[in-house]
Formats: sequence, structure tokens, C-alpha cells
Amino acid sequence: MLIIVHSSKIELGKAAGRAAAAKLRKAISEKGQANLIVATGASQFETLSALVAEPDLDWSRVTAFHLDEYIGLPANHGASFRKYLKERFVDRLPGLREFVYVNGDASDPAQECRRLGALISGRGIDVGCIGIGENGHIAFNDPPADFSADEPYLVVSLDEACRAQQLGEGWFPSLADVPARAISMSVRQIMKCASLVVAVPDMRKAEALRLTVESDISPAVPASILRRHPNCTLFIDLPAASRLPARRPPEVSVEWD
Repeated sequence: MLIIVHSSKIELGKAAGRAAAAKLRKAISEKGQANLIVATGASQFETLSALVAEPDLDWSRVTAFHLDEYIGLPANHGASFRKYLKERFVDRLPGLREFVYVNGDASDPAQECRRLGALISGRGIDVGCIGIGENGHIAFNDPPADFSADEPYLVVSLDEACRAQQLGEGWFPSLADVPARAISMSVRQIMKCASLVVAVPDMRKAEALRLTVESDISPAVPASILRRHPNCTLFIDLPAASRLPARRPPEVSVEWD
């Protein structure tokens, strides 16, 4: 795992967007097409903005997959990740080959997981753009995360810390309004990405980042599994870096931009 510390959230986003775009261009050059996973949340604003603005990227050869979505939330709800991605990503890329949404308000969430699994299974995902939650989750795999599930998408329960984060970011008027369940890409599916571009800004992520680096790799800190990925780069800012331990495991290196 490589961690690159940037001076600001804006610089972090630019660097993460450039990195993801470079990996997509390489995949298109080598295979004629590319597959991408896209995350949401306040931590991804700058990265997505930079990515969609990247020049000389043939989006007509890119298929993108949605990472997770609340169960029971309509697509026009202000907190819907479908709405987020439509406005911040899909609508800004009219030439995009395809975007596969997670339909969180499907009548049968388990069937929706099977539908998504059939669409993504067998595809090599070239780039996964993800984040890390305040509770250490990746996608909506809250602790203790299921590291063994083979299904590409799962129905998961959201813990209180995760739901409090969504409230704190301003997506919902009260904790009671935050859904208790979601459809999430599984940990194993995320780890199948050829490369991971992980954007982690803000002081509120500092403790989760410390645990990601310092703790034992375990479901109690879902993001700790990223240390086992062969091509994972974390783009963080100075506040997020404030609790990085001085002594780090050998699979973790830190660069200061």
C-alpha cells in the first residue's frame, strides 16, 4: 500500500483523478476498453470532478459500476447515490459507454444483488475509485465486515457510526432518516480490482486511516484489508495524515507530495 500525502483536499482530488485516468488510458490502450468502479460521498467530490475533466480519455470505451446504494431510497432523493453519480459523473460524460447503477429501491434487494453480480462477474475491473469511512468501512461493508463472501454485491446492515457519518455530512435531516440497510459491493469484489485509487481527505478520517495502517488486518477494521492489495494507492491530505503512526508495517509506504 502506497500513501501519498497532499497539501490540501483539492490537490488530493487532482492527483487521484489523474491517477485513475492514467490507469484507464493504459487499460484502453492494452485491451481496447476499460472497467471502472465509482464511489460516492463527500470525500469523493474533488476526485470525481478531476476525473471527469481529464483530457484525452475515450469514455466511449469505459463501463462504470456503482459501488453501493441505500435500500428503499428513491433515485430522486437528495441523499441517493444514484442522483449523486448522475449529476457529478454520468451527466458530465455524455460519451460514457455504460453506467451500471445499483437500484436501491428495487422490490427485491437480493434479486438486485444477483442482477448486478451477473453483470460484473467475469469482467476484469481495471480501476476502483473508493474511499474509507469514518468507521473504517470500504463501500458499505461496516465492521465487522465479511471478508469471505464471494458474491459481488451484498445486502448489508449499516452500523450507527456509518449512519451518523451520513447525517454529519448533511445528507439527511436526522439519524432516524438514514436507512439501516444498503446494497454494497463486497470486499472480495473490491479486492479484485487491478488497481485501487483511494481518496481519504479530512481530519474526521484520521483515526480510521491510523487503524487501517496500524491495526491487525481484520474485519474489525474493514479498510485494513487494502494492505493486501498489490496495487493500492491512498491519496490523503494533511489533516487525514495527522495520526499516521511513525512505525508502519513493511507493506505500507508513505510519500509526501
